Amino acid sequence: MPERPSATPLDPEADAPGTMTSGEAEANPAAAEGVQAAEAAEPNDAPKQERIAKVIARAGVASRRQAEALIEEGRVKVNGEMLLTPAFTVSADDAITVDGAPLPTKLRTRAFLFHKPRGLVTTNHDPDGRPTIFDSLPSSLPRVVTVGRLDINTEGLLIVTNDGGLARILELPATGWTRKYRVRVHGAVDEAALKDLREGTAVDGVLYGPIEAKVDRAGDNSWLTVSLTEGKNREIKVVLGALGLQVTRLIRVSFGPFQLGDLPRGEVKEIPTRLLKDQLGPRLTAEAEADFDSPVTASSPRATPRRKPRDSGGPRREERPNRPRDGGDRQRGRSFGDGERPRFGGRGDDRGDRDRGGRDRDGGRNFGDRPAQRFDRREDRDDRSAPRGDRQRFGGRGDDRGGRDRDGGRSFGDRPPQRFDRREDRDDRSAPRGD
Repeated sequence: MPERPSATPLDPEADAPGTMTSGEAEANPAAAEGVQAAEAAEPNDAPKQERIAKVIARAGVASRRQAEALIEEGRVKVNGEMLLTPAFTVSADDAITVDGAPLPTKLRTRAFLFHKPRGLVTTNHDPDGRPTIFDSLPSSLPRVVTVGRLDINTEGLLIVTNDGGLARILELPATGWTRKYRVRVHGAVDEAALKDLREGTAVDGVLYGPIEAKVDRAGDNSWLTVSLTEGKNREIKVVLGALGLQVTRLIRVSFGPFQLGDLPRGEVKEIPTRLLKDQLGPRLTAEAEADFDSPVTASSPRATPRRKPRDSGGPRREERPNRPRDGGDRQRGRSFGDGERPRFGGRGDDRGDRDRGGRDRDGGRNFGDRPAQRFDRREDRDDRSAPRGDRQRFGGRGDDRGGRDRDGGRSFGDRPPQRFDRREDRDDRSAPRGD
């Protein structure tokens, strides 16, 4: 007989150990008070027990219903023992495997907005071989489940999350989040009949909750905005079809506080953790048991190398001997390798033959093979104001670089010199010029 797993099966008729029934408590009140005092004094160190299907769904492996089917197929094991019933509770200390693989590490609760295109089925596997939304999602996303479903011809906003518990809470009508759609219909629109949908309606014996519908644009193909809080299968198409309207296009534009916006078709955008936590609020966060403190990825911490302790007996930095240098002592300069020191410019001018001013010993500056350029001393240039003889004039036509020729006029190339009278010769500027 196989050994039973250490996890606890559900037995609602069994009493907890150390407890008393109501009849026993009435027969012996003193004993009942002692049991209550012992229960109050005993610390509650037992790990939290949860249903196995809920744990599998929160890990993102499957939904709760799918997890129950996996258990009935014998594909789930707890502590190495096959589980045969979903009426089983486990704790964090139990080892759970599905198809021989352990459950993924519990990660931070994340949610993503996905703009679903038409032609994709909202399922993990389609028996007819049609493409699914999971075939279109990027591979960088973790394993996710959908919040509700959209028909194959319905497009727009679809929320996916890595937390199965959160997906379950958000898709419940009791949550009260409104789904809003843009609907294109063909047929005559009766606005009075649309207003009656606010009180709810029944179609073929199926009751549907309140629906808010208003006309955005009337015509042969009218556009409506439809809002509802529950999402039964093909609800909008069935209800509007009962009013004689044929739905030709259906786009979900919002789900609760999250909007489709300008998200491109087929693209995914993550909801920031702070925004998701604020929109859920304390109540929904507690009901979904969302985890916003765990790491985002299951990466193992980096191993930090330990620093070697310093040897107290070794020489300190200032006591260490200087490294020997090749190429002679410091008077001859630094050595570059074992060869002869390269010369500046590579043409034979030794850097050591210069003084600190950059001049060679004979007074000129040497640049490679260029001849040294010499400058006269200041005392040899005292006659700078003296005329320089037959020096070539500025402009090449006889005018010197000073800008004026010898007879007092300024010459510009071949133009004749322009003469200006002196100030004392122009005192009669205010006199009438006559003819």
